[in-house]
Amino acid sequence: RKMENYWRFLVLLGAALLVGFVSVISSFVWVFRYREGLSWDGRGGEFNWHPVLVITGFVFIQGIAIIVYRLPWTWKCSKLLMKFIHAGLNTTAMILVIVAMVAAFDYHNTMKIPNMYSLHSWIGLIAVIFYFLQLFFGFTVFLLPFAPVRLRAALLPIHVYSGLTIFATVIATCLMGITEKLIFALNNPAYSASPPEAIFVNCLGLLLVIFGSIILWMATRPHWKRPPEENTKILWPIGAAPEGTEVESTMTKGSNADKSDLRSNAEAARKQNMEFDEAGQRSTM
Repeated sequence: RKMENYWRFLVLLGAALLVGFVSVISSFVWVFRYREGLSWDGRGGEFNWHPVLVITGFVFIQGIAIIVYRLPWTWKCSKLLMKFIHAGLNTTAMILVIVAMVAAFDYHNTMKIPNMYSLHSWIGLIAVIFYFLQLFFGFTVFLLPFAPVRLRAALLPIHVYSGLTIFATVIATCLMGITEKLIFALNNPAYSASPPEAIFVNCLGLLLVIFGSIILWMATRPHWKRPPEENTKILWPIGAAPEGTEVESTMTKGSNADKSDLRSNAEAARKQNMEFDEAGQRSTM
């Protein structure tokens, strides 16, 4: 079907991509123009990987992963393919944020700076843990063909809500992190004197808020949700008829009793699929 308010969606998508890309570029400008650049020697250049990779992976790539189902030109692609793309983007973001954490801890240990004492570090670690759990259960429940349909239908709204919550939490954590960095790093002149670096990084924070707001808006508009696939095959449980097997062709063999059982099983499967679709319509992904 045709997307409602298609051009408005495209404008917001273009704005999100532009703001997100500028945010990533700004993180590189920050560390190369105002800080020590990038390195891996336990000093400031190694720590600088932390904001760059967090903004690139945990903010920009995760944001794109959230709305990838809603891109109208992907609606003709199979849902399974889009699941792999969604999972791949989130996996990439997870890898980048792990490297970012390693860089921060290694820098702190080298410079004899205490770890995990600030609110930024607490909430950041919690966000990473929940993001890993989100990714793990996303793989096991929604990507692999083992979870019952009823379980998928029950967990889908939770999966969507937790994903949006984690994303919003990451944006807030980034704002705390860059503010904390400026307070500690700027001495002469101090942060309170609003030197060029402070103004530049404050603008970066505003870009992150704008990007996050656009992504959350796009992800919560029900009329931009990916429509259910036409001619969806029955989702058989593992051990029953293989996925993609047509019921009518299967029912051409066997006794009348077997046919009746198959019809009953098919009807039950259809009801389960309807429940899954209804749960999906109530969700935002």
